[in-house]
Amino acid sequence: SDGGKLLVVPMVGSHWLSMQKVVEKLSERGHEVVVVVPEVSWQMETTDAYTVITHPVTQTLEELDGAF
Repeated sequence: SDGGKLLVVPMVGSHWLSMQKVVEKLSERGHEVVVVVPEVSWQMETTDAYTVITHPVTQTLEELDGAF
């Protein structure tokens, strides 16, 4: 945390819901935050508080819903 840079690769679902507020707070405190998220996901909302990089996945949202 002393370096001021943070790379976050959250899991889909509750892990991200718990982490999002922490990530936003770190960004507010001046840390440079990059969040890597899949192109297709549930509840992976983003804000302007941090940089988002998406990566391609092979599943569609419908397939993800069906697997759940």
